[in-house]
Amino acid sequence: MVDVFFIDDENDIRIAIEQSFELEEISARFFASAEDALLAIKQDGLPKVVISDICLPGLSGENLLTSVQRQDEEIPVILITGHGDIEMAVNALRNGAYDFIEKPFAIDRLIDTTRRAIDKRNLTLENQALKRSLKASQTLGPRIIGQNNAISSLRETISHVADTNADILLFGETGTGKELVARSIHEQSSRRESNFVAINCGAVPENLIESELYGHEKGAFTGADSKRIGKFEHAEGGTLFLDEIESMPMQAQIRLLRVLQERVIERVGSNQLIPLDIRVVAATKVDLKQAAEQGEFRQDLYYRLNVVTLDLPPLRQRKEDIPALFHHFLLVAAARYGKDAASIPQADLQTLVSHDWPGNVRELRNCAERFVLLGKLGELAQHQDEQQSATPLAEQVAEFEKMVIEQALSSNEGRINETMQQLQVARKTLYDKMQKYELDKRDFKE
Repeated sequence: MVDVFFIDDENDIRIAIEQSFELEEISARFFASAEDALLAIKQDGLPKVVISDICLPGLSGENLLTSVQRQDEEIPVILITGHGDIEMAVNALRNGAYDFIEKPFAIDRLIDTTRRAIDKRNLTLENQALKRSLKASQTLGPRIIGQNNAISSLRETISHVADTNADILLFGETGTGKELVARSIHEQSSRRESNFVAINCGAVPENLIESELYGHEKGAFTGADSKRIGKFEHAEGGTLFLDEIESMPMQAQIRLLRVLQERVIERVGSNQLIPLDIRVVAATKVDLKQAAEQGEFRQDLYYRLNVVTLDLPPLRQRKEDIPALFHHFLLVAAARYGKDAASIPQADLQTLVSHDWPGNVRELRNCAERFVLLGKLGELAQHQDEQQSATPLAEQVAEFEKMVIEQALSSNEGRINETMQQLQVARKTLYDKMQKYELDKRDFKE
């Protein structure tokens, strides 16, 4: 998130303020008109603070204040005024402006006011995040653990779509937690009192999949000795989770498309239509669009499923979440096996963070269970030792140093001063390290 949007139609002022903000490490974007600033807000979202001259060509600073407050009434807006604009500025304060600064102004005054406004906005954003976190912690059902940007975005999207009737497609590698996400969606919806029914499409024989999904009547085929209720009917009022949908036979895909469109089924061996009130969450580990283009998956079914798609990141792309996830799995495993959840040594924690986790969260969970049962990481630590013995010490140190700097930048949202304090390094040293590892502070801002 950018700290400041600065609007002034005088080019010299914009250049001078840009240089001052750079020296103070205040990230900012500069505009010559309110219209340009509002367009940027529409495309990229609000900054933390808006600073605008009152007298502008086109929309005035007062108009800009009104437009910004419609989107977020708590965002600080600082107005710059000429001597003749004081009355307008006072009225703007009454209407919710954060402050006004009279021209000509000392740059120190602008910097001080801007920093106070940024601090106020940060506090507001922290309070909002705390409320969201509290709400999420009080939510029933499985917890999606992690502070990685992709995971935070995933939780945010789930909160928007969970209590709707939209079908959802989950995309992620094996072991990334697709069923956990599906259950979380179900538990956050108004369907939570009804069944959550999961079926792995790749585990059902092709000749039985329609009976498994839609049920059958007695005598419908050899061996059908009694009527059977299928997964769709069993999920009535609730959620049906179709895992590994890419493995569903092509003929079964045709019938599934009709069911999704019409929300009715027929049991095998019956002509009676049974209406359904269910939500379908499908999951895949392959690119269904590519599979459809190659004729391996029905294109019309892909577009029917692709209403809302949620991407689950692999664990190797969210290594900062590994300590919290491992601790959670330790507690779960300790409770399951009636053992104490011992603390993990720092060296073992580094081994966990350095591992690539091809099995993703599922592999990490199994590793935590072994740690509870055996008190050590076992083969993982041995494998890591073998990898490190084949890697020069300088490369191991550099990899660890880069990870520490990344974690510090992430926890401080790219703010250099706070990162310096946390790592206890000089500004030049930090900048040299960031340049060495090609780290940009802007990549860590929310």
